[in-house]
Amino acid sequence: MYSVISPTFLLAALLLLATPSAVADPFSQDDLDWLKTMAFAAHQTDYIGTFVYQYGNHVETSRITHISDRDGEHERLEGLDGVRREIIRSNDRVWCYLGERKVSVENRQGRRSFPALLPEQLSLLNENYRIKKAEEVRVAGFHTHAFIFQPRDNLRYTHKLWAHSDSGLLLKAAVLDARGRVVEQYAFTQLTIGGNIDRTWITTDKSAINPHARYTHSAFSSKAEPKADQTVIESGWQVDLLPTGFKKTMEIRRPLHGKNVPVTHLIFSDGLAGISVFIEDMAGSPETNVGLSSQGAIQVYSKVSGAHLVTVVGEVPPRTVMRVADSVRYRGQ
Repeated sequence: MYSVISPTFLLAALLLLATPSAVADPFSQDDLDWLKTMAFAAHQTDYIGTFVYQYGNHVETSRITHISDRDGEHERLEGLDGVRREIIRSNDRVWCYLGERKVSVENRQGRRSFPALLPEQLSLLNENYRIKKAEEVRVAGFHTHAFIFQPRDNLRYTHKLWAHSDSGLLLKAAVLDARGRVVEQYAFTQLTIGGNIDRTWITTDKSAINPHARYTHSAFSSKAEPKADQTVIESGWQVDLLPTGFKKTMEIRRPLHGKNVPVTHLIFSDGLAGISVFIEDMAGSPETNVGLSSQGAIQVYSKVSGAHLVTVVGEVPPRTVMRVADSVRYRGQ
């Protein structure tokens, strides 16, 4: 089955967390302003901390360092388990290391990762989710406010976010299924906000890696832009059964690692979750594995449709990616 995420853990940070809720309380302007604070805090705050990512019996521990200065955003993400795994990002330039080797990694532009999970544009959230304030608790020694995002249908997950009460920085996130079971979660266990944070790792090297990626769920933000090896197109393909509220943010033709010809890639978002649809000519695809696989809240479903292989990758329940894949059709150009 196709890999959902880069072989390194480092770009696995995609998601949010959640708990079930009853009918949501009315959502006030103050609440919206606080969500905006949360959305910008991850980009504008200097911090260094250790967080745990967990789904099922799988646990990964990582350290993240983030600096915001006049040159933009700089981020270092290090795996603390096993072989050295490290990603250094300066704005849209990315360097990845596995052991002592510099290795390929999918481009990160447009991708949201913990703790930068909320979009800067929040208009879709209230349309697609019932948003409710929840408890105030301590996370990693900091006082937090929690918000629950409960979907208005059964085709997406519930998300729950705990943010630092002063800065708005997201400290914990969880995704729950319809039964309230945790599908995936992130949480800081140690964190320093502000102060004298080491900056010696920030690089000015221009040789950032920008390879052809495998299937990835990487451009959900409405601000994502195509790269030089991607072409914006109107392919003639359409999806008839997207969940209500998902809007197309991009349609491109792009190369993929291991594929002989470029594939068509349609990208949709509801403000929190994303769905990517990949369509490739079977003649250019030596691999034809079909079926469903998952990693935490990310589902991947592939099926053969005529002379094409359709693959749907989404931060949504399994039935949703299957429903989307079954509704992909060619309408002509």
